[in-house]
Amino acid sequence: MAGVEPPELLAERLDAIAEELADLALASLREALERGETGRPAEEKRLTQARRAVEKAAYLLRDAATVADDG
Repeated sequence: MAGVEPPELLAERLDAIAEELADLALASLREALERGETGRPAEEKRLTQARRAVEKAAYLLRDAATVADDG
């Protein structure tokens, strides 16, 4: 299929996105600390949840590629 990336390349792109989400989550925590907040900001929770979902997607793509290679 033209224009469709192999699963491993998509997984690598997702890894980069997960790193960006982690950076945003850390920045959110830093900003909350600077404002004197003591609780975990809702924004950081959402960003962390999104990062975990993206990491899971990358894992599933790699796992599917491994299964396809073994089969």
